[in-house]
Amino acid sequence: MKICVLSGKGGAGKTLVAVNLAYVVHDSAYIDCDVEEPNGAIFLKSDILKRKPVDVKVPEAISERCKGCRKCIQFCKFNALAFIKNKVTVFPELCHSCGGCVKACDFGALKEIERSIGVIEEGVAGDVRFYHGILNHNEPTGVAIIKELLSSAVHQDKTIIDCPPGCSCSVMESIDGCDFCILVTEPTLFGIHNMNMVYELTKLFSIPCGVVINKAITGNHVAHDFCREHNIPILMEIPFSKEIARLSSEGLIISSKLSDCRQKFLDMHHAMMEVKANEAVSHSQR
Repeated sequence: MKICVLSGKGGAGKTLVAVNLAYVVHDSAYIDCDVEEPNGAIFLKSDILKRKPVDVKVPEAISERCKGCRKCIQFCKFNALAFIKNKVTVFPELCHSCGGCVKACDFGALKEIERSIGVIEEGVAGDVRFYHGILNHNEPTGVAIIKELLSSAVHQDKTIIDCPPGCSCSVMESIDGCDFCILVTEPTLFGIHNMNMVYELTKLFSIPCGVVINKAITGNHVAHDFCREHNIPILMEIPFSKEIARLSSEGLIISSKLSDCRQKFLDMHHAMMEVKANEAVSHSQR
């Protein structure tokens, strides 16, 4: 089962939920798909066993063969090619590695070369199988790294995917094919606004979901009202707590230090499985 943990913005508590869920679920795999700023390793402290560079193919011009027909430039919809000073110029950061420009050229004036955009690392943290990707600085997208990460852990039975924040292409790549989404939010109007964006994304992908309210405050019902209005189950509430904040700031897993938190995450996992089962029954009766 693949479980994706989402949030509409950074800092909502997505990684807090993902690493603690991976910690309490026996024999699980944790995948940090937030390749621009991976921080699951701060908490899980994995021993890295494998490291693999991730390369993408980009075009390189062979100037002496170019006839200036500009077919390659006309083909590219991402403006990764331009004709400057009577030669084709390539902007590799804009390339989406489709290979179409090479095929469009009738004169063999383009060839594909490998360009490194980052790495993926694999290791273990206790009985948690650990995967994360690291995107090189100044790279515009980490989709290729996310694809490689997910394919590396394809044979894991219980997988928790720590997604990038927001609802970008990287998030869509992360949740494609997952079985359940956990939406993490703070109980503020801004937090609910951002959670609604990822909630709409789960509807687009037809993935069942539930909500975790982080930094919950007694008497604040804005998140509850939203979930009630949209019929979204609340899986767990994490209280606004100085102790939880202190442990997290020290890179510690709160479920390993606070027994009540450990039980909360176990209960959340059971609640999530019930929601998933009920969704399956409801779908079969349609």
